Amino acid sequence: MEQTLTPLLRRVPAGGLQLSVREWSGAGRPFLLVHGLASNAKTWDGVAQRLSSAGHRVVAVDQRGHGLSDKPESGYGFADVTADLRALIDSLDMPRPILAGQSWGGNVVLHFAARYPDIAAGLVLVDGGFIDLSGRPGARWEETSERMRPPNLLGTPRIQMIERFGSFHPGWDADQIEMQMGNYETLEDGTIRPWLTLDRHMSIVRALWDEPPTGLFEHIGAGVLVALAGSGDEERRRGREETAAAAATQLKRAEVKVFEGAPHDIHVDRPIELADWMLDALPRGFFD
Repeated sequence: MEQTLTPLLRRVPAGGLQLSVREWSGAGRPFLLVHGLASNAKTWDGVAQRLSSAGHRVVAVDQRGHGLSDKPESGYGFADVTADLRALIDSLDMPRPILAGQSWGGNVVLHFAARYPDIAAGLVLVDGGFIDLSGRPGARWEETSERMRPPNLLGTPRIQMIERFGSFHPGWDADQIEMQMGNYETLEDGTIRPWLTLDRHMSIVRALWDEPPTGLFEHIGAGVLVALAGSGDEERRRGREETAAAAATQLKRAEVKVFEGAPHDIHVDRPIELADWMLDALPRGFFD
């Protein structure tokens, strides 16, 4: 993936925190890009470059506890993380942005739009926004928490992690893999440590369990694009599509698109296709 536009990297006050952002300049409709659980802002670079090259201001943020942002001990529920985004938008002076969120980040921007209905001009939910852990048939917290517990990667050699990503995604180039490596701090001995600690990771999982998106969709007035990963076994894919379709029927304005063959990280795997879909929605007045 050709890297042509270099972002401005800075830390921005947001409430009582400093949040790290990657910012691309532009005069058009601003976009705020929100990563998923245990991820980082760099994963949006390909999408951001495309949006910026079309003339838009773009900001990708490391959410609290992630990447180079502050890492408070508490405050990982949706009230706190959406308040972070609200304060960040004020600090950056971003009028009526379009918020895009991937995975848990999709749930974050959905909760944001429900809590602050007059701020976002539109939403883009990238294989997320409809994650409902407690609403799954037969769901039990004990089993869910064990399934969602991340592997212990502390002490893994950085080069080994790079090779692991390459084996998971053989079609990715070095830049795409490096986006994902932004999830980790590299220590002096050449090993990695996740930026998001285990206890904070599980606090977010608990928030996903306690605060499902059910009941939020009908309160979203802005246009919503829903991007779905088109990979995985047939049963899982069908379940994802049925869940997203049910959510879309409750939204006032929604479009759903399946990115055939794409993994969960659509924004890393298909950045141009995703960004162009977002851009195509603007002139036809889908947002705002």
